[in-house]
Amino acid sequence: MWKKRSLDLLLTVAGAVVWVPVVLTVALAVLVSEGRPVFYRSRRRVSVDEVVLLTKFRTMVRNADKLVNRETVPVASDTRFLNIPADSPLYTRIGRFVERFALTELPQLWHVLRGDMSVVGNRPLPQNVIDCLREEYPQVSDRFLTRAGLTGPAQLVGREALTDGERLELEAAYCRACLNGYQAKLDVVILAATIFGVLGIGKQLGRRDVMDLIARHSGRPRSAAVLAPAPASSVLARSQPS
Repeated sequence: MWKKRSLDLLLTVAGAVVWVPVVLTVALAVLVSEGRPVFYRSRRRVSVDEVVLLTKFRTMVRNADKLVNRETVPVASDTRFLNIPADSPLYTRIGRFVERFALTELPQLWHVLRGDMSVVGNRPLPQNVIDCLREEYPQVSDRFLTRAGLTGPAQLVGREALTDGERLELEAAYCRACLNGYQAKLDVVILAATIFGVLGIGKQLGRRDVMDLIARHSGRPRSAAVLAPAPASSVLARSQPS
């Protein structure tokens, strides 16, 4: 996957003149508005066999991670992904702004530089969410066959617009497209579509649109790019964050 890694470095280094000032500005805004901590850190799985302590902007009240669970905070839809509604009182005022313009994960570009993550890929997940998903989708590890990213195919559709099965299907299809002869254009198109979506430019993509996009940049027919047991599944099932 050296081509994908090369694209990550090119995008991150070349874009530093934009994203570094934005990160510093948002960090200052969070500090002035909400005080410390500015960042939120948690352990997330980024690949089949790797868990990393990831950093993002704190967009919720302090100790929100102790409050967020399915008994105390309603999720945005019937999903095992813990999607907190945009109107949740857990978000701070500056946090809503940061979330609205998809700036929350910008600090994770540092993880891209380190090689922990990719610019484009399926979002990293905490182990408890993976365990919950595995109850119905034992092949959930398919989404970790390539490194996690800041944005991915599911983000083009919108997490509330997808069932768990549909989201995992998209994510597995993306991984297989990358492994079956990686084409940098796939990541460039997904990244561009993400930016256009944040800015409100162009039409909203549906699940089928994104599946077609992935299929066009894969050497494998779309029908084969679906959830199926993968050798990595047993590895993920055994691996727990330390």
